[in-house]
Amino acid sequence: MFKQFGAILLTVLSIAFFGCSRALAAGQEIIERAELIHEKVLTLDSHVDIPDTKYPTGGFDPGIDNPKLKCDLVKMDKGSVDGVFLAAYVRQRKRNADGYKSAYKSAMHKIGAIHRLAEKMYPDRCELATSPEDVERITQSGKRAIMIGIENGFAIGKDLSLIDKFYGLGVRYITLSHNGHNDICDSCNRREQLGDKEAEHNGLSKFGEKVVVEMNRLGIMVDVSHISVESFYDVIRVSKAPVIASHSGCRALADHSRNLNDGQLKALAKNGGVIQIVAYSGFLKFVLPQRRKAISDLKKELDDGRINNEQFRERMKEIDARYPPANLVDFVEHIDHAVKVAGIDHVGIGSDFDGGGGVPGFNDHSEALNVTIELIKRGYSAEDIVKIWGGNLLRVWREVEKVARNLQKGTKRG
Repeated sequence: MFKQFGAILLTVLSIAFFGCSRALAAGQEIIERAELIHEKVLTLDSHVDIPDTKYPTGGFDPGIDNPKLKCDLVKMDKGSVDGVFLAAYVRQRKRNADGYKSAYKSAMHKIGAIHRLAEKMYPDRCELATSPEDVERITQSGKRAIMIGIENGFAIGKDLSLIDKFYGLGVRYITLSHNGHNDICDSCNRREQLGDKEAEHNGLSKFGEKVVVEMNRLGIMVDVSHISVESFYDVIRVSKAPVIASHSGCRALADHSRNLNDGQLKALAKNGGVIQIVAYSGFLKFVLPQRRKAISDLKKELDDGRINNEQFRERMKEIDARYPPANLVDFVEHIDHAVKVAGIDHVGIGSDFDGGGGVPGFNDHSEALNVTIELIKRGYSAEDIVKIWGGNLLRVWREVEKVARNLQKGTKRG
């Protein structure tokens, strides 16, 4: 009896051992395939914030493996991330002379910081890219491509001429609003402390329509992240070029106003645009009411200037410890959903690193390979991964430039 039991046990253990070995071999095969693909793919992140102060010097030096930053040149190198759009974030303020002046100065300060990073501090390691061709040339040389976006059209106030000025400084997308309505459009998150009503313009304002037209004419991508649903559809109606959502999620998976619903995803695809899936936990899965309140209170402190970005990140760690955030699997679930609804040609990645983004498994750029591994596990082909990691964004950017050239030719003929 004992011998019979021993034989059975040995058989079971053998099956378990060889089954485990096969699983390990399969897992290793996926990792090795992911490494080969990831190394060759052009990897672009469409949204990374920069700190309000001292960037790119002092404690916020992006030339080292900086514990205060989720995006720096060392982490980009470790994760084989080829290029990033650094966002000049502008906080929404009162729409008066002081507010407009402050917003403009904030944008100019951050744009200047990005130029210093690429042109003075580390020109041997990165370079400013103002076109898709620049991106390809720079990355092929072994450098990191640095691109500029403005987060919140409040930076232009009511002055259309500033769009041209920002274009001349290398800005290639503008997020039309942030948290709070501005003169361009309604935000998906109103600011009651600024007197915002539920809706002010019921979408784009007349001025906002002119902003979109001017961005089309110059070749600046229109970013619909942060804007209201009504504003989104107005942009789709007015824009002659494809648009981007530089850092958003899918509302069907996480019912948050910052995410796009399935109707919007379909409209974005019809427009030819792209949604860049955000790695911000609060936009990726259902959030416990306690976590939502804690984050909301913390954001108010940031918006009101009572804390800075560094303090925000430290306090977010405390909140994450109490209420565990989303993870890599949740992040790729949103990629999956967007692909199913909008199609493989209309999905990309916009982490929102250093602006609150980052989840376990994809918490900084050094972990970018994990995204590729998870995509392969789900059956995505190398061609699919090329599109998601940067190909779709470059396609949209090229189309935006093509529309601009045609509009400028039409203007000259007229």
